[in-house]
Amino acid sequence: MTSARSGPLAGIRVIELAGLGPVPFAGMLLADHGADVVRVDRPDLTEEQRRQARRILLNRGRRSVVLDLRSESGRAALRALVARADVLMEGFRPGVAERLGLAPRECLADNPGLVYARMSGWGQTAPNRDEAGHDINFLAVSGLLDTIGTTDSGPVPPVMYLADFAGGGLTLAFAIAAALVERGRSGRGQVIDASILAGTAQFGIAVRGMMAQGRWQPRRGTNMFDTGAPFYGVYATRDGRYLAVGAYEPPFYANLIRELGLHDVDVRDQFDRSRWPALKARIAAIIASQDLAHWVSRFDRVEACVTPVLTLAEAVKDRRYHAPGAYFHREGVWQPAPGPRFSRTPSAPAPPAPEPGAHTVEVLREYGVDEATIRCLGCYETSA
Repeated sequence: MTSARSGPLAGIRVIELAGLGPVPFAGMLLADHGADVVRVDRPDLTEEQRRQARRILLNRGRRSVVLDLRSESGRAALRALVARADVLMEGFRPGVAERLGLAPRECLADNPGLVYARMSGWGQTAPNRDEAGHDINFLAVSGLLDTIGTTDSGPVPPVMYLADFAGGGLTLAFAIAAALVERGRSGRGQVIDASILAGTAQFGIAVRGMMAQGRWQPRRGTNMFDTGAPFYGVYATRDGRYLAVGAYEPPFYANLIRELGLHDVDVRDQFDRSRWPALKARIAAIIASQDLAHWVSRFDRVEACVTPVLTLAEAVKDRRYHAPGAYFHREGVWQPAPGPRFSRTPSAPAPPAPEPGAHTVEVLREYGVDEATIRCLGCYETSA
């Protein structure tokens, strides 16, 4: 793999300090769109971790160096990389980077144009900034988790998509892109303090707006978009599959009622909350009377916003809803292609995740690290 990539971020050099969740996802997004992302991995990985590394799809598109940041030579090599990079991404707890000699002030002194992107759970200045946390915890204290679920289920964690990947990784990648645009005007870098909690909280803005308008009830599972409305939810079919219904707009709702044969239902009462429970039960019974294939056929080309709930395996083979090239297949694994798509600077499917340390010597030489320092490292044998 060479550092030359296609995409709108081609030519941007990113140093990613290996971590979990948000930082790798942000690194993947940047690499997908052409950035040369060098991942700095730890030297103390087990043989099994090394063997499995190429199957971690989240790490695609990188080059990898192994540096022991506990050693003076490892820290010196990393500082040399950062001095020639456009972006540094770190996801340590607050204070760890400073203890490693990577304080923002020092890095920006070496490289005034550096975008120093810090990703933490709570934020660098939060009262509990030193505490551990996971996706479920950030969702919980943001208030968003309380809105997800039904009246019977209690709060339902949406895997780890919403906080770690959307609130953390996606907003971090956006912040980096914004800082690079600003640097193009000022010529100066800056520090980004991104937190999973702050990013996640932003995704609640629409619900908070509806609350301000009196259109959102505090009781979970009773609102328009949280399974309370009969025209917005997921229904089980006879064969144990599921149908997603999103007929929010009145024309779509009218089509839904017609296709379900509910001729006695007055569509003008769509937003009468008192009618919702009974109608929801009727719709559930009707949909449960037929297999999923029946409803897919019934609603094909009908504008009612009704779709099957596909499995991950089905989604990659789907040709009804996905644009051509939405997924690609490599080394026996399907994965989503880079997105969004660009007309003039298209992004290509990124190379697979590297074995940790596969590019150590190559990258250090490319970034101008002297041979004496390289010989002192003692942790780059995989790339020799």
